[in-house]
Amino acid sequence: MKKPILTLLIGLFTTMVFAQNHVIPLWEGTPPLQNPSDLQEEATQQGILRIANVQNPTIEVYLPTKQIATGEAVVIFPGGGYGILAYDWEGTDFAKWLNAQGIAGILVKYRLPISKSLTDPKEVPLMDAQRAIRLVRQHAEAWNINPAKVGVMGFSAGGHLASTLSTQYNHEVNRPKDTIDALSARPDFSILVYPVISFRDAAVHSGSRKNLIGENAAQELMDRFSGELNVNAETPPTFLVHAQDDKGVPIENSLLYYQALHKHGVKASLHIYPTGGHGFAFGLGKGAVEGWREVLLAWIKETVK
Repeated sequence: MKKPILTLLIGLFTTMVFAQNHVIPLWEGTPPLQNPSDLQEEATQQGILRIANVQNPTIEVYLPTKQIATGEAVVIFPGGGYGILAYDWEGTDFAKWLNAQGIAGILVKYRLPISKSLTDPKEVPLMDAQRAIRLVRQHAEAWNINPAKVGVMGFSAGGHLASTLSTQYNHEVNRPKDTIDALSARPDFSILVYPVISFRDAAVHSGSRKNLIGENAAQELMDRFSGELNVNAETPPTFLVHAQDDKGVPIENSLLYYQALHKHGVKASLHIYPTGGHGFAFGLGKGAVEGWREVLLAWIKETVK
């Protein structure tokens, strides 16, 4: 083999090795609030990669090159009504896009409350979200991340999880603890994309509510998982984006959360586009909403300092 060809092949191999993302389990052994079982994760590709019945939650880590890294990280929660995860459409696609902006993208494959193996399903997504933030901070130095610039991004029901984490980051359940639990689970900023926020009847996405807390949940439980009722002055700065013609998750969800943030003096930015529907993701081909990511980048630059 000629030397130039060999050099090219070695270069390509090196690029592939160092450009690869890597996956880390959230928990060692059987995760908390879960019984050992032979249940298997399910993945189907139907235009969108849908993952269901998650038994081994993970973070999938996408890091930018050091030359362009800003030190910021965004922990991503895909949507899917707490029944599935739209893993690429609202996950890997955004992690890769964030990398191109110099931002680390950390995609969370969190457990879904409809799994038969869970002992207290309503607590599990938040617990996985807290763990994901803490793991990023644990690895911050190795991953060239500033631990004070770790935010969250959630879509639809993933937005509900991100807002729950933003308002209940100190919530605890009885379980064994380790050294990672000593790290803060509070996001430094929050990006909510057509989010489910309220579990109250006026604005509820009934599928998300049913999957997380059941069909006939007590009012106290519905209030606990209504993000607008749990905002306080310590809630992180938040960027919200929604489409006015969203038939899946009414815009009232974003409006209610914004109003609560404003009431408590939390920096917030709300962007409502006339069209886009639900689940627009990048917004490609959807009109003005296609530009929402550029607005987001400007907000991050202004807010995350």
